[in-house]
Amino acid sequence: MAPDALTGEILSTVKEGDRAPNFSAKIDSGKEVRLSDFKNRKVILYFYPKDDTPGCIKEACSFRDDIRTLASKGAVVIGVSPDSTESHRKFKKKHGLNFSLLSDPGKEICKSYGVWKKKSFMGREFMGVERTTFIISEKGVIDKIFHKVNPVGHSKEILEFLGSP
Repeated sequence: MAPDALTGEILSTVKEGDRAPNFSAKIDSGKEVRLSDFKNRKVILYFYPKDDTPGCIKEACSFRDDIRTLASKGAVVIGVSPDSTESHRKFKKKHGLNFSLLSDPGKEICKSYGVWKKKSFMGREFMGVERTTFIISEKGVIDKIFHKVNPVGHSKEILEFLGSP
């Protein structure tokens, strides 16, 4: 783990082949879940910056549209952002999302996966979520990390990685 240059916080640097950091947090329904609840299933854990923003809508809707194919490959999709469970409920309902959204308001999960990073926009630096997806094996190991994801077509990229049925 290395300290962040902007905040001095110690940030995780997980990599492919590492055991995925476990977590315990509330999903959009208010239910508490842990990564270990999904053992013996592939987990597509995708981190996104904010509910109901253009890129996040595109990414979430692509997962929604491909959920059956992803499920046929034994995978469950979980979206993670710092938004509240209430914000997640509204986002999920508005766009007909058919998978769980995990609330990480304290950014503990984002930090443990190393996606809480220094970002810049129009010359201003700030901390935020770097759009990243982790494919976690049935044994809890990180099989693949997609960094700085382009939300358009990302679910297809994951399907390609998971292979043909």
